[in-house]
Amino acid sequence: MGGTSKSPIVDTSCGKIQGVQRDGIAAFKGIPYAAPPVGERRWLPPADPTPWSGVRVATEYGKWALQNKSDMDAIMGAEQGQQAEDCLSLNVWTPGLDNAKRPVMVWLHGGGFTIGAGSQGVYEGVSLANHGDLVVVTINYRLGVMGFVNLNEVTNGKIPSTGNEGLLDQIKALQWVQSNISAFGGDVNNVTIFGESAGGMSVGSLLAMPAATGLFHKAIPQSGACHTAAPLATGIKVGEALLKITGFDADGLRNASSEELKKAQRRIEAGRVEGYPLSVLGGLPLRPVVDGKVLPNSPIDAVSNGVAADIAIMAGSTLDEWRLFGAMQPAIRKLDEDGMKKRLSFLMPEDQIDALVTAYQTGLSSRDIEPTASEVFMAIQTDRIFRMPGIRLLEQQAKHNKQVFSYLFDWPSPAARGALKACHAIELAYVFGTHGKPGAAKFYGQGEAAQLLAETTMTGWANFARDGDPGWQAYDVADRMTQVLGERCYMQQAPLEIERAAWDDIEDACLGSL
Repeated sequence: MGGTSKSPIVDTSCGKIQGVQRDGIAAFKGIPYAAPPVGERRWLPPADPTPWSGVRVATEYGKWALQNKSDMDAIMGAEQGQQAEDCLSLNVWTPGLDNAKRPVMVWLHGGGFTIGAGSQGVYEGVSLANHGDLVVVTINYRLGVMGFVNLNEVTNGKIPSTGNEGLLDQIKALQWVQSNISAFGGDVNNVTIFGESAGGMSVGSLLAMPAATGLFHKAIPQSGACHTAAPLATGIKVGEALLKITGFDADGLRNASSEELKKAQRRIEAGRVEGYPLSVLGGLPLRPVVDGKVLPNSPIDAVSNGVAADIAIMAGSTLDEWRLFGAMQPAIRKLDEDGMKKRLSFLMPEDQIDALVTAYQTGLSSRDIEPTASEVFMAIQTDRIFRMPGIRLLEQQAKHNKQVFSYLFDWPSPAARGALKACHAIELAYVFGTHGKPGAAKFYGQGEAAQLLAETTMTGWANFARDGDPGWQAYDVADRMTQVLGERCYMQQAPLEIERAAWDDIEDACLGSL
C-alpha cells in the first residue's frame, strides 16, 4: 500500500500514518505507541495511545524524554532535541510495505538511563534497513526520575512506580510492534531487540521480565547486559532521596514542574543529597529495580535459571570502554597504585584486589601497554562494567541455548588525539552504517577500512536478526570463540583471557554498576 509513492501511507491500530520514501526506504517517525505519561499518568505504566481520524503525518521525530545536558556531548557531538514528558514515540524504517516478513530489529538507545533518544542521528535506520533488508525500529522511553525511580514504598502506594517504568515503556513499544509491524513488511515472529550501554542493560532486563515474554525472539546487548538492576532496598533509597531533595509529598511530586524534577535529578546523580551519597545510591542511581514483581529477580540469576532459554543472544563490548569516561579525567590519569586500589575497594572485596591488579598488569604488558595505575584501573573498569557482564550472560545462556555469540569491537576513535582508543559507544555508527554522516568522522573515524567495518558489522547484526547466526562460530566456555571487529575482522579464541580468568571468583554483585 503506497510502497513506491513518495508519501507512503500505512494503516496502524490507532489510525493511518503518512511517512516519506527516500533511497528505497520508507520512513515513519514520531509514531505514538502509548498515551502521554503526563498528569495523573506520571509514574504509571504506559497506557494505550488514543486513536486518531484521518491521516497523521509521521515525517518528524517525536519529542525527547526529559533529560539534563550531558558532559559527553562535547566529545561525541551528540545533538539535543526538544524535550517533553509526552515522549513515548517510535520510528520505523522499512524497504517495503509488503508481505515480505522481514526480520525486525528494535533499538533501545543508551545514555545511562538518563539521556539520549531513538532519534539521534547515529541511530538513523536507513542504511541498516537497506543493507540487511530489515525493518528497523527505534524508540523513546522515559528516562531518569520519570522512568527509573521506585516511589511505591516511600509514598505508601500513592505513587505506585516500581522504578521500571522506562522498561515498561519498552515493552509497550514491543507490543505495538506485535500489533502493527506486519503492515510495514515486518515479521512479528522474528523480532530482535538490540541496544547499547543502558540500552544493552535494558535488553538484559527484558530477558528476565515476565511481561516481555514472547515479544522478541533474539537479543543483542551491546556494552551492558544483566548485571545493572538495583536491589529493592537501593531503589527505595533513591525514592527517599527524591522526596528529600524536593521536599514534596506524593501530590507535590505529581504537580512538580519538569524543571524542578530535572534539577532534583542532577543532585541525585551527583550524590549531592544529604544522607544519600553515591556510596548508598550506587554510581548509577537511576536504573532498573528488582522490585519482586515487574522485575522479579536479578536478571543474570533469571537467565541462569532458564527464563530466556529460547532466545538467541549475541553480546559483546568494545576493547577500551571506560576510556570514554576516564582518559580525559586528570584524577584518573594521575592515579598511583594506592589511589587505584582505594578506588577499587569501593567496588569489590579488598582481598580480591591484589590478584586482579596483578592479572591486569600482566595482561596489559602482554599487549605492549605500559601497566600504569591509570591504565590498569581503566582496563578493570572496562571489564567490570561492560565486558564481563556480557561474557557472564553468554556463559549462563549457553547452558540452555547453543545460539550464543560473542564479539569484541576494537576500532579506535580518532577523537582526543587517539586517547580514547576503542572506547564506549565507538561501535554505534558501524552497527547503523551512519559513520559517513556529516560530523561523524571526528569521533567514529573514516576511510576505506571504516566502510568495510560498517559493512561487516551490519552484515553480522542482520544475519543474526534473520536466523540467529551472525556468520561466525558460537561461543562456549571451552573455546570462547569471539569475533573481533576493527581495522581487521577475524575470529579469536579466548581474547584477553588473562584478564577474564581473574574474575572467576568475583561475584556477580560486583559487576555491571558504575
